[in-house]
Amino acid sequence: MSASTLAETGRLERVVVKHAREAFVSDEACGREWAPLNFSAAPALARAIEEYEAFLGILRHAGAQVDFLPADDRTNLDSIYVRDASILCARGVILGRMGKRLRAGEPAAQKAAFRRMGVPVVGEITEPGCLEGGDVVWLDDRTVAAGHGYRTNEDGILQLRSILADSIDDLIVVPLPHWRGPGDVLHLMSLISPVDSDLAVVYSPLLPVPFRQQLLELGYTLVEVPAEEFDTMGTNVLALGPRECVMIAGNPRTRAALERAGASVTEYAGGEISVKGAGGPTCLTRPLARAPARQG
Repeated sequence: MSASTLAETGRLERVVVKHAREAFVSDEACGREWAPLNFSAAPALARAIEEYEAFLGILRHAGAQVDFLPADDRTNLDSIYVRDASILCARGVILGRMGKRLRAGEPAAQKAAFRRMGVPVVGEITEPGCLEGGDVVWLDDRTVAAGHGYRTNEDGILQLRSILADSIDDLIVVPLPHWRGPGDVLHLMSLISPVDSDLAVVYSPLLPVPFRQQLLELGYTLVEVPAEEFDTMGTNVLALGPRECVMIAGNPRTRAALERAGASVTEYAGGEISVKGAGGPTCLTRPLARAPARQG
């Protein structure tokens, strides 16, 4: 993994996903699982597969190698949001421990799949720690931010710090707000998506002041998501490369602000695969390799 960068904005070279076909399984499973998992409605499988194929096309067009997690009896609808069960580091992947109890089987399922892929698993978060990948944002190869909220606790962050050890210079702990409570999903990546080394999409009303100030001190220009586009996941933007990104259709003001900042934006329809489960393009992907930015 040393030939790639950990920063969320390097050119995406390899990514792990779980197809809607394998995560959602059947309309019967969708009908049975959506309410306990706090989806807004049951996904329609045929439409979800269609949306997912279009999303895959965007990843492949960007030049990324796409690896797939298989269907697994230990997982449910939420497993389509592959980022949350693992965290990337310089030596391989670290398995999380889910703060959402109904997702408890996902790290073990990913562990088995990573072994088959030849991806090294270099650590695991263990009880009483909880850590979900949606709460972990690499700002550069030596700086990582971790959200402390209902899905990621203090013990999980301490374990992450121990596993990363001297491979990092700074682990920034970002206290997350209560917002709509423990039953809802609010990860750090619900509030910030870096799209270049000096550009990030943010929802400032819920960002802690010290972290927002730190981003400015680090040289970031902040693309502010308006309130009406927060619930439609305008803040959830996946960088395919520096200032090249993909986002859910239906956030025109955020898209326009990104384009004014010099970013190119590709949209996908995510009514079934994203909106109903509150998981945008960053949630749908576990990047494994990104190319460092060219120097010069």
